[in-house]
Amino acid sequence: QEIVSGESEEESNGVNLMEFSDEILLHILSYVPCTDLVLNVRRTCRKLATLCLDKSLTHTVLLQKDYKVNKDKVKQLMRDIGKEIYQLNMAGCYWLPSSTIDHVTRCKNLVKLNLSGCHITSLRLSKMLSTLQHLRSLAIDVNPGFDASQLSSECKATLSRVSELKQTLYTPSYGVVPCCTSLEKLLLYFEILDRSREGFMLSGQLMVGESNVPHYQNLRVFYARLAPGYVNQEVVRLYLAVLSDRTPENLHAFLISAPGSFAETGATKNLLDSMARNVRLDALQLPKAWINGSGLLQHLKFNNPFYFSFSRCTLSGGHLIQRVINGGKDLKSLTSLNLSGCVHCLAPESLFRKAEDDIDSSILESLVVSCCNLRHLNLSAAHHHSSESIGNHLCQLLSRLKHLLSLALPVCSITDVAANVEKPPTASNLVPQTFGRKVRIGIQTYPRNLADQANQKIESSVFWALMASLRFLETLEIIGSSFSSAMPRNEPAIRNSLPPCVRAQSVGDSEVAAISQLTYLQSLTLAQLPNILTGSGLISIGLQCQHLRTLSLANLGMMGKVVYMSALMDMLKHCKCLKDLRLEQPYFCAGAQFFQALSHCSSLQRLCIVSRSGTLQSDAVMSFMANCLEVIMCHMFMGESLTVCKNLQQSIVRSFQADRPALNVVIFPLLHEDLTEVIRDVPMRHLDEITLFKSRVAEEPPNLWW
Repeated sequence: QEIVSGESEEESNGVNLMEFSDEILLHILSYVPCTDLVLNVRRTCRKLATLCLDKSLTHTVLLQKDYKVNKDKVKQLMRDIGKEIYQLNMAGCYWLPSSTIDHVTRCKNLVKLNLSGCHITSLRLSKMLSTLQHLRSLAIDVNPGFDASQLSSECKATLSRVSELKQTLYTPSYGVVPCCTSLEKLLLYFEILDRSREGFMLSGQLMVGESNVPHYQNLRVFYARLAPGYVNQEVVRLYLAVLSDRTPENLHAFLISAPGSFAETGATKNLLDSMARNVRLDALQLPKAWINGSGLLQHLKFNNPFYFSFSRCTLSGGHLIQRVINGGKDLKSLTSLNLSGCVHCLAPESLFRKAEDDIDSSILESLVVSCCNLRHLNLSAAHHHSSESIGNHLCQLLSRLKHLLSLALPVCSITDVAANVEKPPTASNLVPQTFGRKVRIGIQTYPRNLADQANQKIESSVFWALMASLRFLETLEIIGSSFSSAMPRNEPAIRNSLPPCVRAQSVGDSEVAAISQLTYLQSLTLAQLPNILTGSGLISIGLQCQHLRTLSLANLGMMGKVVYMSALMDMLKHCKCLKDLRLEQPYFCAGAQFFQALSHCSSLQRLCIVSRSGTLQSDAVMSFMANCLEVIMCHMFMGESLTVCKNLQQSIVRSFQADRPALNVVIFPLLHEDLTEVIRDVPMRHLDEITLFKSRVAEEPPNLWW
């Protein structure tokens, strides 16, 4: 009806949408969710009825973030266009009942299917796969109770033709890997907990009767990402055991992402030695213990590498230049590089060097020259201090990387060295960044509009110049080198934080204002910027960065007071495209004024607030949820009592669950002993993408999965 009434208005103005060519209309319709196209738009007129069923719109159906879709809509969608769907992505549709999967059997021509995060049993999986004879790419979860012996012969026949498999494991199991005899790409996500809900220790041994012979002979890509815990390490070793016996000749990407310590064993050493002899890689990521102190990188051979990750390794800059980028040769193909936590990667050697010592700018310059086509670069979680040499500041060298789309830097790396040397520390710099007795200090008045800020000296800073040169940057992370989130993964909440780096003490409002030059910015993370006094730079970002979709702010300014609250509320009034907001700040007051400002973010879908000693107003939260109809995730970990949190959570669910099938609400005291038990029930999509704080730049190779 809206489209028809819109047509009448357009006709009176001499413009009729239906007079556009089919090509233009198809392009416009490609931005409309498939469920709306098939179930609503195509019923408006004959022309749209035909166009909405065009193969270009029905070939690939993406439901992974269509939070309004429900079981009935999926059923009707599959009934109407099931035979026309070749690629179906339902990843993260945790709210759909498992019976929804039964309707996928109508998609007889499916080639790619992503069911990660969906509830599915062994029997349902068997029934569904038995009918999908053309399937070549599959993503599923393996949950407790999965039994491979329940898979039918028809199902196994389908799996034998699958060449790409993504498997998320919540229980020790091979899943369907032994059935996939034609695997070329294998992605494994290990999310197995060390303890059961009853508190019993789990074992990494596989279930009795499981085959231990995965078929890796055709494997080209092997990727494994481990959540914290020893059980995940035990299980991944079983997957690697077969690889160590015979390394696939066509292997070109080998990636293992493991937090903490993951010791090398005889089997893994044999695997790496075999790889050094027999394969040429295009992508590499290894646990830090496998690289530190070994000559592995000297022996590995690379073809046209596009992704390297040496996160948390003690790799020195000298080794990086000599062993990885061959003194500056053959690295034009590299598009993504992760050096997060690699504290010595910009120094010639690491033996006698302190982590806070100045970097060697010649190493960074060699890296920039050799890897001139980098699109994703992560240098966070380290102290990268530039020297006083003119023209050799880290920001000045990085400004040469004109193709960058995402960048992560430590706060101390963007400070202007000359400014630090000339200016004595101010009173605000001397305030301890810890909890305790508050110190009264003079607050400098900052201009609150962009024009006044532009007239200040910040235009001459190296960081301002860097932002000016990276106009097409879409993702930016500026994170304190000593920052650690209070939000745990498998441990109690962190109660104390380390003080920021001394070099970072001058980074504040003017540097934040410089970010407003990034017109195409979509995702911004700012953590542990100690010299935030008013937050005035946030207003500039809200005004200028109109494409901003994800915003994460943590520990800005003094820790005892939220000094930027007024500026944040002004900023939010301009963020019409913002979908995800994460705030982590002690003593944060989530009151009526804050939620009233947040209600201007009409596109907001997910909200997460983490605040030790933080407070909230239940009525304000309820009013916000009623006004912002798109919000489907509300996570608040504050200082309120358990009773207040539970009552508010129940009220939100009762009031809004019926109209928002994907609604996920967790409101819980941050320092409560049962927090880890609550966290384990959060859907992995939300937990991984917003609730847990982490650097996401170059976390995985680009286009690892669709």
